[in-house]
Amino acid sequence: MTGKQWVVWMGLACATCAADAQTLVSERSVSTNAALEMVNSALEACRKHGSAVTITVLDRAGRTVAMVRDDGASPHSVEHSLRKAYTALTYNMPSGQYGKGAAANPGSAGPLHLANITTAAGGLPIHAGSALVGAIGISGTPGAKGGGGADEGCAQTGIDRIAKGLAN
Repeated sequence: MTGKQWVVWMGLACATCAADAQTLVSERSVSTNAALEMVNSALEACRKHGSAVTITVLDRAGRTVAMVRDDGASPHSVEHSLRKAYTALTYNMPSGQYGKGAAANPGSAGPLHLANITTAAGGLPIHAGSALVGAIGISGTPGAKGGGGADEGCAQTGIDRIAKGLAN
């Protein structure tokens, strides 16, 4: 096959693919109502151990669905809760698990330079079956009260609150 014949053949192949291409996609994503339920449940859980936190819920596309900064929460907790949720969403794993992996492999530090990535615990992906539908991130629990691990526990409480709806 000559170079010219190959180009013509590839052009025809691509035209056929384009004609059969799906034009629109539909992705499942966490709803605003579900995000608000998660926020309220997680906030209540964090308040039980005396922590003023910020909670961010992202949809499947990484857009903020809900964000609440509790009275007295540190100013940095707004950005950090977003980063925790974004990391959990991007890597489809708890942000703290991503952090442990990054610490164990310092040669893979490149992603840490991306916007909104963190190694701190407190962000969890949200799944409906096997589908990733969003993420929740919480920041603000002081280290003396459990730090990121406690934030993650509150995030799980929020996910547990909407678990029945995620089973659909």
